[in-house]
Amino acid sequence: MSAKRAERLVNLVIALLGTRQYVTAARIRATVPGYEPDDGTARADEAFKRMFERDKAELREMGVPLETGRTSVFDTEDGYRIARADYELPEITLTGEEAAAVGLALRLWESAQLAGAAHSALLKLRAAGLDVDPGRALPIQPRLDSDEPAFEPAYAAARDRRVLQFDYRRPDEDTPARRRVQPWGVVAWHGRWYLVGRDLDRQAPRVFRLSRVVGTPRAVGPENAFEPPADLDLAAVVAGQAGRSGGGEEHVVVVRARPGTAVGLRRGAQPLGAGEDGEDRLQLRTTEPWRLADQLAAYGPDVVVEAPAEVRAAVVERLTRLAAMGERA
Repeated sequence: MSAKRAERLVNLVIALLGTRQYVTAARIRATVPGYEPDDGTARADEAFKRMFERDKAELREMGVPLETGRTSVFDTEDGYRIARADYELPEITLTGEEAAAVGLALRLWESAQLAGAAHSALLKLRAAGLDVDPGRALPIQPRLDSDEPAFEPAYAAARDRRVLQFDYRRPDEDTPARRRVQPWGVVAWHGRWYLVGRDLDRQAPRVFRLSRVVGTPRAVGPENAFEPPADLDLAAVVAGQAGRSGGGEEHVVVVRARPGTAVGLRRGAQPLGAGEDGEDRLQLRTTEPWRLADQLAAYGPDVVVEAPAEVRAAVVERLTRLAAMGERA
């Protein structure tokens, strides 16, 4: 979306939120900056109508409750308004870490496929009064790896519920094999992207690492051809198939956190008092140490793992990989 069009949509929303009456298209044309002015020509009228129809469709696609109606029985044409009660979100509160995580997610979805959804989410959060800054400083900045050309076609097929065909090379195979999959979704796990879905030839759920896809996947058949399981947890499927969920064994992890940071992490932690360096020592218990490592890595230098060594190494490995991705970008 161009900056000019985005500005016009914002102006339109502000204008329609500021009135309880229905505003006619002619009035909108005269008062909202960015529309083709009325110079009395048929060309200008047609240009305004096309632009206004596109803008209405765009607002409705973003979830803006645009209403059509007439203020009184004496009105001769329909008008438009946005009901403030339907548009405004209830009060939302985020901790500093949670707000930063939202900003981090907005930086992550920079692909053409996801930019619109991220922009829509940002507009709605700001409409609720939340100051979510996509540039807020978190020490890591994950991005879609340019070496994963399979991401966008896989994501689009999962979104549209279309069967996906692709060639896939397993580590123990010399040549790739053709796969036909009902894609349920794409998820990041341990710094890599995975496709989760139902393999139609094997008639069973399968997980595919996108870096092992050869060539560009191709969506075939109609949209909405299947439905993913209702209780689907993509990360849990990947963890289960990879055999890295911890096997149900409980792990005790001790970390040091800078005072005033890692608010979300502290909610489920047992305080162990202050360390010699003045940082807070926390004890965490988990049956999924690798998932916890993902969470700890998101706090960057604010959190340091003391023990066990394997979790500390896992966090260092994640940060190292993310730093390398940032250098390539």
